[in-house]
Amino acid sequence: MTIIGDRPLPFDEFVEVLRREGFQRYHHQHPFHRLMNEGQLTPGQMRAWLVNRFYYQSVIPIKDAAILANCPIREVRRVWIRRILDHDGTADKPGGIEAWLRFGEAMGLRRDQILQADVLPGVRLAGDAYVNFCKTHSWLEGVASSLTELFAPTAIEERLAALRRHYPWIRPDGFTYFEWRLQAARQDAADALDILRQYCVTAEDQRRCLNALIFKTELLWSLLDAVYLEYVVRNDGKTPYDEVGGP
Repeated sequence: MTIIGDRPLPFDEFVEVLRREGFQRYHHQHPFHRLMNEGQLTPGQMRAWLVNRFYYQSVIPIKDAAILANCPIREVRRVWIRRILDHDGTADKPGGIEAWLRFGEAMGLRRDQILQADVLPGVRLAGDAYVNFCKTHSWLEGVASSLTELFAPTAIEERLAALRRHYPWIRPDGFTYFEWRLQAARQDAADALDILRQYCVTAEDQRRCLNALIFKTELLWSLLDAVYLEYVVRNDGKTPYDEVGGP
């Protein structure tokens, strides 16, 4: 089925296409996240997910720097640079990466276990692929790839409720990351859509941006595939993180 023909869609229709095609592929429907939201994951599986997901968290500002490097438009760069500071933090404001580390500590992990972890090959491949995509594709496609943020707030609300309900062993001070992202994701998505409204103007632009979003959803899904296979399917669900202090 041809979604976008020879003529560009009106922008509001294009956004609806992005929402529809992205939502049906978004990783909130992945079996691993379903298990998490149903309270069926062990502490070890939760810690293993956190450690591996940290690799993806750590490359977010790197992919944003690649988008900035490719973008010749000062007005866009002024908006986009905030994302790097949001994740890396500043001298007086810890960022998203720090918040994720504290989430791990709230699960009983040492900081060095997260920072120095030997993550799964599939997880590393997914993170590196995202950075490479943003380096080798247009800045506009890089912006569009971030629009999984359209679906993040609802998924985060569900996840946060599940964490509080089903995983009482996690210290509540570790949930700061999700509380922050609830608001930040909405703003990030609005900023990205504003950029697309101004610069995604041809049918080819729209096709490329849609494909970029689909690529991102598939990347996130593949990351969870690796985690699900290793820590749920294999080894009877046992992980190196079953005991606090290990591995």
